[in-house]
Amino acid sequence: MAARRRPDADPGGRLDPAAHGIAPAGAGGRGPGVKRWLWLLGWLPALAAAGLPARVERVLSAHDLPLSSYSAWVQAAGAERPLLAVNADEPRNPASTIKLLTTFLALEELGPDYRWRTEAYLLGELSADGVLDGDLLVKGYGDPYLVTERLWLFLRKLRQRGLRDIRGDLVIDNSYFAVPADAPRGRFDGQPYRVYNVPPDALLINFNAISFLFLPDPAAGRVRVIADPAPANLEILNQLQLVDGRCRGFQHGIRFAANRDQQPPRVAFSGRYGSECGEFRLSRAVLTAPEYAYGVIRRLWEESGGRLRGGLRRGLAPAGAEPFLAFPSLPLAEIIRRVNKWSNNVMTRQIFLTMGAERFGPPGDLDKARAAVAEALAARGLDFPELRLDNGAGLSRDTRISARNLGRLLLAAERSPFRAEFESSLALAGLDGTMRRRFRDEDATGQMHLKTGRLNGVFAMAGYVHARSGRDYAVVAIQNHPLAHRGPAEEAHSELLRWVFEQ
Repeated sequence: MAARRRPDADPGGRLDPAAHGIAPAGAGGRGPGVKRWLWLLGWLPALAAAGLPARVERVLSAHDLPLSSYSAWVQAAGAERPLLAVNADEPRNPASTIKLLTTFLALEELGPDYRWRTEAYLLGELSADGVLDGDLLVKGYGDPYLVTERLWLFLRKLRQRGLRDIRGDLVIDNSYFAVPADAPRGRFDGQPYRVYNVPPDALLINFNAISFLFLPDPAAGRVRVIADPAPANLEILNQLQLVDGRCRGFQHGIRFAANRDQQPPRVAFSGRYGSECGEFRLSRAVLTAPEYAYGVIRRLWEESGGRLRGGLRRGLAPAGAEPFLAFPSLPLAEIIRRVNKWSNNVMTRQIFLTMGAERFGPPGDLDKARAAVAEALAARGLDFPELRLDNGAGLSRDTRISARNLGRLLLAAERSPFRAEFESSLALAGLDGTMRRRFRDEDATGQMHLKTGRLNGVFAMAGYVHARSGRDYAVVAIQNHPLAHRGPAEEAHSELLRWVFEQ
């Protein structure tokens, strides 16, 4: 899909999100939207806590959680007023429920059949016997779900087109997104190797993750370590000791360390692994996106019988050239099912940056993405003056939205021609996704499509409840409190959802 750029947009330039009525997270309330919200807040009457169902109040009271920390909003589809609105205009950190905003607006703006491309260019002559006398360039456009299986299909198509032996380098072009190279990967919580902290990249393969499988081998007196995938440019140092007995300690006693400064990068595992631990998996993100792409492409290419003689380089696709291969992604409607059911952060961030690149032209960046969201909301008559967006995924301490406005978004989605695609992307209570273990073996099983969100100090749920009466309700519940993530908020939200189901 061609970029729908505003006539006055500076191609590749920076935008002022505040000029679009939305400020980036951490803007400190200096944008015009914040001033308008602060003015209005002084005139809004406080909503009575008595509006909260007694069963929810009892949970909060039992855990000494103040009512002021809890926001709830419920409205039936087609109704003029909410059934319930408690602290509904208070800006809250919504955690991953903000993914509802990103994915719904992406469906509306890009369309359910939108597809990303991954392109291959031959920078040299290809002989009749499949030898490329030059480099292979791979350019990404932000495919959020270029996992190992789909990458294998991409490489297989290259083989089918006659490519066998690459005598030059593998050149990576990830210029479609502008992500600061020095952005700290672990800024959110100081855990740079955790998969949920992986930053977006225009050529993101397998979420940049490696799954390490640990297998006790008593006959050999050791613990085997198997990487999946196994990048060709990653060294694994196994210093684990197999000991008799049960599992003990964090991560079954496994200590993980990474050295990304050496070449090739190295990961080391040490500690004492109990023989009764059985199999154990640990997923980590160690390499940069270009390093990972090179290592996995090289491994899969050689496993398929191909040859790659060179190394890794960064570069740009030749302007105006036709790609040797253009490989489409899964459609957006399928992508958001994986995002919302399993709350995938980096996939959401890929979608968020894509919206900015499509609306204002590449490279996609945070300013363009926030401005694209602001314009999409305005076009639908949705004025969210309190909204603060960081990365579009909710992995942030600064994101803010009110329960009422998140609910208004749900009602807008309920009226959308893409309602079915959006609603089916949410986890079904008691059946799948992040809701598979909640509301099991109840009358409400399968009657709720919900998105969950959890951070330290935050627990949120938002989505749709098909009530016993046959009516459909949009529901939002958010609690921000130091103890919210430890269980009480989930209990309170569950009681609220059961109450709605009985309506």
